[in-house]
Amino acid sequence: MTVIAHPDAAHRRGSPAFRRITVALFCAGLSTFTALYAVQAVLPALSTSFGLSPTEASLAVSVATGALAIGVLPLTALSDIVGRTTVMTVSLFSSAALSVLVALSPNFTVLLVLRVAEGVALAGIQAVAMSYLAEELHRESLGSAMGLYVAGTGLGGMTGRLVGALVDDVAGWRWALGTTALITLLCAIAFRVTIVASARFQPRPPRVRELAGSIGRALTDLGLLGLFAAGFLLMSCFVTVYNFLGYRLLGPGFALSGTVVGLVFGVYLAGVISSAFIGRMVDRFGRPSMLIVTAATTLAGILLLGMGSLAAVIVGLIVTTGGFFAAHSVASSWVSARSAVLHVQGSSVYVLFYYLGSSVGGTVGGLVFSAHGWTGVTYYTAALVATVLVVAVLLRGLLGRRATATA
Repeated sequence: MTVIAHPDAAHRRGSPAFRRITVALFCAGLSTFTALYAVQAVLPALSTSFGLSPTEASLAVSVATGALAIGVLPLTALSDIVGRTTVMTVSLFSSAALSVLVALSPNFTVLLVLRVAEGVALAGIQAVAMSYLAEELHRESLGSAMGLYVAGTGLGGMTGRLVGALVDDVAGWRWALGTTALITLLCAIAFRVTIVASARFQPRPPRVRELAGSIGRALTDLGLLGLFAAGFLLMSCFVTVYNFLGYRLLGPGFALSGTVVGLVFGVYLAGVISSAFIGRMVDRFGRPSMLIVTAATTLAGILLLGMGSLAAVIVGLIVTTGGFFAAHSVASSWVSARSAVLHVQGSSVYVLFYYLGSSVGGTVGGLVFSAHGWTGVTYYTAALVATVLVVAVLLRGLLGRRATATA
């Protein structure tokens, strides 16, 4: 289906174009996180199949997120030439094809190479999505749209982990990753059918010096630096929890089956709900206040996860997941709004820091887990989120209490 351009300059919540855009970006987020994190559900199976330690197996996640982080800025520049929707469409379909190849990997080295390529492909969505929304939607509707987009990423994370774990327990990790690859392909098709062509995008030739200057200005703004740090720290915490919680639940103390662990990953739905809900809370109470609330919520969840009972772990995972996605939604929409006012390349830099958190912070989390078990993970992730809370308080004092576009 050919996308149709809408002449109105900025789409508002409730309009047909707004609904199409949010559905399309929801599908894009779902596809991206399904492809990116389905592997996370089968890390114990990769350890068994290839004789790997938990830290080594987690490289299947870290190399993809690291490649994604590196690919964000070049693909941002490419989208300035060929268009936002073109880059996102190619990204989704190529990542679906690479997901199939990952499932067919003959050894772990080939799997890692393919995951690097997949991470670069997925960077096309992460580089462009926030910029596309900021360009095409009215400022007052951006918070809700960003919340729904992040909700799609939350559902994708849940789908990848849940489907991956359940199929892995029945048919093995290759069939698990093949099944999630099919889901990403269906999402890519839905995106292409639904997306609205850019009405406010103006193509321009590559301007390396201008792009570097825009990035440099973003890195000198204290408000944006604080938000970049928050994204890095939040993702470091979150990916550590989900990389290694499966090992904990399968091991001594809990000894759950793979199917039960997969069902536990269903609590990822909390991220979908909180992301969709937080947009309206941001519009009402402001980003500074809501970043504090969501960071504190995430910290409470981390402390619950450290307890020894399964009930406490499940509740803690629900609270951690909901708090993380809400905090990420607040921070990412804040970066988009502030970058638009300052005329800097803030959104792509935020994505770079965010996925570096997954790659670097997640790898460090693996070393902590191997050395100190879940107790070490609790201290490590709690310290990360406590730092986010401090940053959020400082940002509130620096930028004011109201979540305006200039904040």
